[in-house]
Amino acid sequence: MTDPVSFFRDVASQHPRCFWLDGGGAREWSGRRSIIGWLEDDDVSLTWSAARREVRAHAGGSSTVVGDDLFEVLEERIGAGEQWFGYFGHATRTDLPAPPDPSLPDAVWMRPRAVRVFEHAPLQESPLERGLPRDAAVATAQPRQSPPTPVTREVPEAYAAAFAAVQEHLHAGNSYEVNLTHRLTRESDLDPVTAYLRLRELNPAPYSGFLQHDVVDARAWLLSSSPERYALITPDRYLETKPIKGTTPRGTTAEEDDGHRDRLARDPKTRAENLMIVDLLRNDLSLVCEVGSVEVPALMQVETYASVHQLVSTVRGHLRDDVTTIGALRALFPAGSMTGAPKLRTMQIIEEVESSPRGVYAGAFGWISGDGPADLGVVIRSLTTDGGGTWTLGTGGGITVKSEVAEEWAESEWKAERLLRVFDRPEPL
Repeated sequence: MTDPVSFFRDVASQHPRCFWLDGGGAREWSGRRSIIGWLEDDDVSLTWSAARREVRAHAGGSSTVVGDDLFEVLEERIGAGEQWFGYFGHATRTDLPAPPDPSLPDAVWMRPRAVRVFEHAPLQESPLERGLPRDAAVATAQPRQSPPTPVTREVPEAYAAAFAAVQEHLHAGNSYEVNLTHRLTRESDLDPVTAYLRLRELNPAPYSGFLQHDVVDARAWLLSSSPERYALITPDRYLETKPIKGTTPRGTTAEEDDGHRDRLARDPKTRAENLMIVDLLRNDLSLVCEVGSVEVPALMQVETYASVHQLVSTVRGHLRDDVTTIGALRALFPAGSMTGAPKLRTMQIIEEVESSPRGVYAGAFGWISGDGPADLGVVIRSLTTDGGGTWTLGTGGGITVKSEVAEEWAESEWKAERLLRVFDRPEPL
């Protein structure tokens, strides 16, 4: 069988518009199938500009405005038997406050002419690397490197001011929890394909993937290594989301690692954060699901990845007959774990306190079928660029009244640190 990495390199070099939904770092719940696809010159892709409030269709070297709401355009254009691949950026919904991305399209969706499917071998585990993908793990039970040292030891004034403003809103009762994030940039001439291959080695995850949309005035590269499910819609119309609230670094020994894992599972503040987002998502699903069908089959389970343990819940419901796939994805967007609760008021707070737009970060990336099913991850642990040499990534975490500014800043730094290693790591074989 053709090696997916070699095949991916060839596709990305030959086709300006292409993608890889990468199952190499998947879990049992997300499957181990990779999909690599590409567009020919006359195939259609859609982009959304929140600043201009226009959806453009790109094909044959030209583009035309085809609407002013991406969800509506997708609803009209996705036909039975088709699959579309792409991302919704944070500012995709027109009825919610979010500043536009100044560099990349706020959304990109592609209808490929051809796709290639690869099945990945089952993952193996070693005692120390419990839950880790084989290609991320040490082959034997040797100690891991120490958790990353924060790049900046002192809390910057801008972050401290934003944190203080969030605390004022929390104490005033305007929100129960606010996901406070910020954008980091790195200048590098590293090409996106090499960068992605480094990222998938450093941080394999269930929603790993690569998107390239090399089109004049709509250039975008998204390199994802996200562990979080935004939405799965099954053929029998069940809608499932898996919010993450609660993250801690891995330990350097098996004993230390178990200690981190256990503390995460028991920490009252973390459990309260997770529960608030579960309640928000139960409400979101109730807007589109049958009465009485919304349930929480898994509450606050610890999942383990290459660099972190995370506290994950699952919320599930059965879609009403009058709700389409696009309608369900819109109602859920953006992911509650990336906003806070309640969603609208908290997004207003986020717009007020955050100094930079989120762009693709905090959005969703995956595929949608015209026959109903869909599967998208939340855009976290990801890198973006417009190809001009500037790379961006978002990082942050949930803030409650019990949060400490130094702890939250440190958490945001070590979440970003593993991604920043991409720019310092030798090229993968």
